[in-house]
This record gives sequence, C-alpha cells and structure tokens, in this order.
Amino acid sequence: MDHRLLMRHPRTSSHSSAPSTPRHGLARVISKMGICSRSQAEKAVREGRVTVDGRVVLDPERPADPERQRIVLDGNSIAASARVYIALNKPRGIVVSAADERGRDTVYDLLKEAGLPWLGQVGRLDKASEGLLLLSNDSVWAARLTEPKHHVDKTYHVQVNQVPDQVLLDRLVEGVVEEGERLAARSATLLRHGEKNAWLEIVLDEGRNRHIRRLLSAHGIDVLRLIRVAIGPLQLGTLPKGQWRHLTSNEAKALGG
Repeated sequence: MDHRLLMRHPRTSSHSSAPSTPRHGLARVISKMGICSRSQAEKAVREGRVTVDGRVVLDPERPADPERQRIVLDGNSIAASARVYIALNKPRGIVVSAADERGRDTVYDLLKEAGLPWLGQVGRLDKASEGLLLLSNDSVWAARLTEPKHHVDKTYHVQVNQVPDQVLLDRLVEGVVEEGERLAARSATLLRHGEKNAWLEIVLDEGRNRHIRRLLSAHGIDVLRLIRVAIGPLQLGTLPKGQWRHLTSNEAKALGG
C-alpha cells in the first residue's frame, strides 16, 4: 500500500492564524473609546490630527483596530477612557448641545468645573423642558437607551393650561398622526388640578422630536411646564436643579443592561 495515500495536509484555521479584521472606521473607533463625539472625531481626522501606527490618516471611515494599532490624537496615544455615567437635573432655558451657534448656555456649561472626561448626552430635552438628563462616554450603553426598539419608558410631569377629562386622556394614549408621524403616550393620568390648569403624568416608550408638546397641541392643549422625572427605573428624585451626580453601577446596569 502506498502510505502517501494516507497522508493528509494539515488543516489551517483562518480564525486562529489570520489577524482580526478591523470592524469600524477610525472616527467611530475614537468615539467608542469615549474620547470625544463621532462628529468631533471625524473633524480631528480630516484636520490631520490623528495618526495610526505613525502615519496621518485623513479618512474618518478608514478601518482601524485599537487592539493592534497605535492611534494618536493631537500627539497623545489614546486608550479607552473609564466609563462615566451621570444624571443631570437640566434647568429650563438650557440647551442640550455641545455648542450653540447663538451663544446660549448649554448643559456643558454646567459641567465646566466638574473635571469630567468628554461626555455625550443620552437622548434630548428641548430648551424649554426641564428635568432628568443622562450623559455618558459609553456610546454602546447610550445606544441601548436611545434606540426605539428597546422602548425605555420616560416619565414626565406636565403642567397644561386646562383640566383634561378622562376622555381626553384616553385620546392621548390612542394617539394622532402629525406631520406623518404617529404620536401617542403609553399612559396619561391626572395628578392634580386647579380651576384653570392641571398637572399630568405622561409616560412615553419612544421619543420623537418635541413629542409631548406636539401630541398635546394636536388636542388643543398648551404646555406650561414639562419636567422629565424618570428614565426607566431611574428617578430624578431630589437632585437639585442644575446639579449632577454619578450613577451607581447598579443604576447604570439597570438602564443599559
């Protein structure tokens, strides 16, 4: 018997021998490491402020692998920042933006002296709204909270210019189509009222731009105040207006787990 017929070529495994293929573009890699926002990273790359293994890269979408490549921003090697999660009680009149073209105060002005790393806002509150706002440098955690498919409840206390009856409250839950978008509350209840106005508790499980204001306006109701008091299980509680605090590890896990 020809023993050569019994010989087998050794099997090679592409999984074990081939280097891993970078999965994300350079700007996204920098953002996911908690260094800055995606748009800030894109700007830095295009300005020639980022090198990969000693070479300037000008394409924000060029694949990069931080585990195998040395990425340098403004002369400093970058590494994943410690994950930070904070809750802020946003006052009325403050803009939720990293910068405002009209020079208005932003939530980042409230954090200037805090000694925190770069943080991105998780979701939004319009300028006239108040209450609980989350910020973090953990983009994966933030995405889990903001993606519509996860349906994280957000609870608001809303002062309105009339006293709605139960029929009207039920209509808020039934919803309306406004400018091609369906707007509805998960629940709407009357908290308390006077002769001419009332406080409602409205819960949303998705958040469209100015969702509550547009929903109420479609039913002829004006909003006098709008305060977000909870996101999922996390309550605003007694956190003073304009102040912030770190989330506990259990709170962060309960929200983004």
